[in-house]
Amino acid sequence: MGKENAPGRSEHEDALGAEWERHRPAVFGVAYRLLGGVADAEDVTQDVWLRAAGTDLRGIDDLRSWLVTVAARRSYDILKSARFRRETYVGPWLPEPLLTGPDASEPVLVDESVGSAMLLIMEELSPLERVAFVLHDVFGLEFVRIAEVLDVSVPGARQLASRARRRVAGAKRSSPQASRAERERVLAAFRAAYEAGDLAGLVRLLHPDAVYVTDGGGKVAAMRKPVCGGGRVAEVMVRVGRRWSPDRIDLVEVGGELALVCHREGRVYSVDTLQITYGLITAYRRVINPDKLSHI
Repeated sequence: MGKENAPGRSEHEDALGAEWERHRPAVFGVAYRLLGGVADAEDVTQDVWLRAAGTDLRGIDDLRSWLVTVAARRSYDILKSARFRRETYVGPWLPEPLLTGPDASEPVLVDESVGSAMLLIMEELSPLERVAFVLHDVFGLEFVRIAEVLDVSVPGARQLASRARRRVAGAKRSSPQASRAERERVLAAFRAAYEAGDLAGLVRLLHPDAVYVTDGGGKVAAMRKPVCGGGRVAEVMVRVGRRWSPDRIDLVEVGGELALVCHREGRVYSVDTLQITYGLITAYRRVINPDKLSHI
């Protein structure tokens, strides 16, 4: 968007185009972090472009902050809307996988806040807390701007971000992040055991209290409730692996961390993100909802 020389384009749009290409990752990035969905983030990004194209931007000193603020305001409206309520979702909800490696289809500012674990932590925050945290702690916006987005006082915005920060920090302390090398080792071992149907091998890699969550969104057969316990998770995965044997399993960067992408019958069957603590898998999250995989 913003760089085609189509007939009828204004000089304003042409001038905005180059700046837009620089700031589009931040616009998409704030929307994805707040909404957890690629399609929703794309819709917001398009809305922001249309808003920018129709606005006299000459008086705006910091275009990036202005664009991010507009994206956050639109995302906040969506977060509050009835259509975004998770209660209507069939089964467990997981964030829509976002490819972040060199071949990523969407440019995004990558840090731990786009990982599935962090997005699920932020799901536990109120919309107000989530917006305040993302805008301040991730994008560095001043509280006066955040207060305008949320229609609260500046001290109120500061308090919301502080409260969110404490909750996020507490959740992160309980599940320390594995290094890339450790993650690669565990994922490679898990892939080998899963492909071989090696029950004992899977049990060795799973924490005794491991949780297995599948997101089918009511579109395909999936567990409606999480499976708890390493032994039970291993048994379920062996059964699933036999029934839906993948053609291949790739290690791909998703949300800034290595994940498993299963291919079957010429298409992506699932995207699996793993939470690994001290060398053991504590959470295995599998997205198989085809609506969330169509962009991969």
